[in-house]
Amino acid sequence: MAIDNKLIKKKRMMGYFIEAASNIIENEGLEAVTVRKVASLAGYNSATLYNYFENLHHLVYFASVKYLKEYVDCISSNIKFAKTPIDKYLCIWKCFCEFSYDKAQIYHMLFFNQFSDSFVDVIQEYYQIFPEELGEHPEEVLEVLLKQNIYERNSTCLKAYVKNSDILYESLESINEMILLVYQSMLYRIMNNQVNYTNEEAVKITMNYIKKTLLSYGLIGQ
Repeated sequence: MAIDNKLIKKKRMMGYFIEAASNIIENEGLEAVTVRKVASLAGYNSATLYNYFENLHHLVYFASVKYLKEYVDCISSNIKFAKTPIDKYLCIWKCFCEFSYDKAQIYHMLFFNQFSDSFVDVIQEYYQIFPEELGEHPEEVLEVLLKQNIYERNSTCLKAYVKNSDILYESLESINEMILLVYQSMLYRIMNNQVNYTNEEAVKITMNYIKKTLLSYGLIGQ
């Protein structure tokens, strides 16, 4: 019982700080988040915050994972309508693009930031503490959602849903790299206001290039 109470307290306290950081991100942007601001908004002192997070970057990562919920819910709602394995793969990517382009700075920080390698288990840790935000998914989808490294996320997804094993075995690294170069480039350009695409246009362009990549390797038909 004591252990359960500790876990409940940890979840509650972390929730206060995560919610405070999320409010600052939403209203002022990522760069406005400071330990002092978060602690003040949460109603605790900075020392208490450090009982639950290693540093500011650790807290910001946790607060950013919260923004993945819309993407996770999108997969849950839409993947059941996919008729083939490759349709499921494309569905997962479409959902990811839709929500990441809308929150480009946050998704870029989560998956391409210089601190990404320092917090490789944040996503898994977050969902262990807040499992209700993950929901229920097929095992192969959960395996993707729990990975922090975006290269591993996509290669895992490819292995799960692209069934031409001979081509995939020989060219997985190249296919993975090409798709992520397309996605990262679009995300970066949106984040830095280098394009005037609507979210819908950016998603359509990205999905078109993902399909062309798969087509060029003979993984989908014309």
